[in-house]
Amino acid sequence: MKSPLLSLPGAVPAEGVDEGVAAHYGDLFREQRALAEGTGFVDLSHRGVVAVLGPDRLSWLHLLLTQHVSDLPAGHATEALILSANGHIEHALYLVDDGETVWMHTEPDTQDALIAYLESMKFFYRVEVADRTGEFAVVHLPAGSIAEIPADAVVRETPYGRDLFLPRADLESFAQDTEKHGPAVGLLGYEALRVEQHRPRLGFETDHRTIPHELGWIGSAVHLQKGCYRGQETVARVQNLGKPPRRLVFLHLDGSEVHLPPHGTELRLAADGPDGRKIGFVTTAVRHHELGPIALALVKRNVPLDAPLLADTTAAAQEVVVEP
Repeated sequence: MKSPLLSLPGAVPAEGVDEGVAAHYGDLFREQRALAEGTGFVDLSHRGVVAVLGPDRLSWLHLLLTQHVSDLPAGHATEALILSANGHIEHALYLVDDGETVWMHTEPDTQDALIAYLESMKFFYRVEVADRTGEFAVVHLPAGSIAEIPADAVVRETPYGRDLFLPRADLESFAQDTEKHGPAVGLLGYEALRVEQHRPRLGFETDHRTIPHELGWIGSAVHLQKGCYRGQETVARVQNLGKPPRRLVFLHLDGSEVHLPPHGTELRLAADGPDGRKIGFVTTAVRHHELGPIALALVKRNVPLDAPLLADTTAAAQEVVVEP
């Protein structure tokens, strides 16, 4: 779904899974600084929007999700995962209940698969699942923003900012009212702050065998004191009896390199050189307005915490995100 905000001056379209919104509007670092200072907004209208209605919505979702949501207070934001039977991450959901409806946004083009799974699990529960992507667009306001919230928007407030479920028909008029919320900021600015904050993203920090422990999603998206859900056995076994095979790390990349290592770039110990044994891969690399080139990566759990790494031929220093 192509955003109308791509018609704003300077808009450069994003690519890949984020196609449909702007990567930036002509000044990447200025846009990042605006977000870091609590001004501006990010167009996330390419993300899927799913609503769950009905009197059983919270108790029903509680049975399916990794998060404790049976008593989720109205207006309280949370996040949750849906796992495979083997405990691998299939969906990451960002939720809020407005007192009548649970609203969630998902990665672009994943809402159909999510809805198909939810529909298959309805049984006798009094719930209705609806794809609202065509009617509502997600807009992000950064932490510290004092922007006025449109009356018809559903708000999901987190430590990192507020996600608005805004009527899609209001998106253009919202963008034009820069006196209330500041200028549009492209997705690259949002992603740079996400990497700085060590926040994983489905499809970037995950692959087909990722489990929640590897990314630090235990606690924030996985509640360890709730009842059964698909994949819980793996979560409990790793939590109580073992360690995950991989761990998320934060990387400071060599700033003299012109190009950022793309997703999937193999990581090796610097001591072994570029032909050494693969010990992980880059998941997201960005240019930060203060930190320079940085990245998130998955490495084997036993990689020494202070070991210098190579991303292909780019030198990288690691910081711990998930403890080994």
